Amino acid sequence: MPSYLGAIGTANPAHRIAQPQIADFMAQALEFGEADTRKLRALYRVSGIAQRYSVLPDYGRANGDYTFFPNTPTLEPFPSVGQRMAVYRREALPLATEAVRECLRQVPDVAAASITHLVTVSCTGMYAPGLDIELVQALGLRRDVRRTCVNFMGCYAAVNAVKLADAFCRADAEARVLIVSVELCTLHFQKSPEEDHLISNALFGDGAAACLVQARPLPNGVPSLALQAFHCGLEPDGHDDMAWHINDFGFEMTLSSYVPKLIQRGIRSLTDGLLASLPVELGDIRHFAIHPGGRKILETIEAELGLTHDDNRHAYRVLRDYGNMSSATVLFVLRDVLAHATPADDGAPVLSFAFGPGLTMEAMLLQLAVSPQPQAEAAAETAQLLAANV
Repeated sequence: MPSYLGAIGTANPAHRIAQPQIADFMAQALEFGEADTRKLRALYRVSGIAQRYSVLPDYGRANGDYTFFPNTPTLEPFPSVGQRMAVYRREALPLATEAVRECLRQVPDVAAASITHLVTVSCTGMYAPGLDIELVQALGLRRDVRRTCVNFMGCYAAVNAVKLADAFCRADAEARVLIVSVELCTLHFQKSPEEDHLISNALFGDGAAACLVQARPLPNGVPSLALQAFHCGLEPDGHDDMAWHINDFGFEMTLSSYVPKLIQRGIRSLTDGLLASLPVELGDIRHFAIHPGGRKILETIEAELGLTHDDNRHAYRVLRDYGNMSSATVLFVLRDVLAHATPADDGAPVLSFAFGPGLTMEAMLLQLAVSPQPQAEAAAETAQLLAANV
């Protein structure tokens, strides 16, 4: 029997900043002249991103009003790893807690004390005792809840968390797993004109997502996703094209323009490997939850697998409204899939991909479980509608 993922809650920081504002911040911070500023603004315009969220208000402010970066022409002394991690430790817990509470509001019959496993996911900050223990205390989870931390795996890490949750549920039918992903990517702005840094600075935002996984559909007809199969691919030639290193002034992302070509080369075999032993063919699938690592990545996958822009609509919407939030992003996309599902979609397959350092490509096949409202609830709603029209 499959396990089920659902009740996806999300949260973002208070600072919502338009993409053109961020471009202006970057041009000023990099001390670009008119020609380079024009090129940078063009990069931001074609990114497919309208806005991003950050725990730092500075990206939407002018030099002189910064609260994190120094108010100097060159931003020197540039913030150290220690300074960035101090902000992560202050901001990660409240953001993660907000996402969990939004998740649990969708399933009021599920008490926090009934959670048996907690899986936390992040690649943008670490400390110990860490976020997992702080969540136990903040949420009133059991002290004996089994905790697992998935750290520093990049944008595909939430898929590994889902794999873990699935294994826990298959081993114990009473397991109830809470997955919490929180990423504060904007803490790691790198003041460098190198192409890799320009691309990553144009894409990443902050966000958190939480979801439940258990061995049966969620109670009260809450829409969920049955976990059917997983498959992992690796393109070692991309070892240096997507990487994540801790340096003296933050975590440095390497994200080369060659990444879409690597994905193009491997996405068909990844899909074939996932579906090889399943009674599902690519042509049967109408629902997709693809990690929007960037607009070019989405377009490359569409071209290789014969998908349309509309097939990828959930990914494009998340990219537009939030940017790339690393591991949390694919959970935002899955939330969108569930939010737009109808009872007619019950049993429909969902194909999901995520990508990260290595170059690693992860694939999941899920199945929508969209039950009609419980009879009593539907009857009460009908009575209300009739009363309102009398």
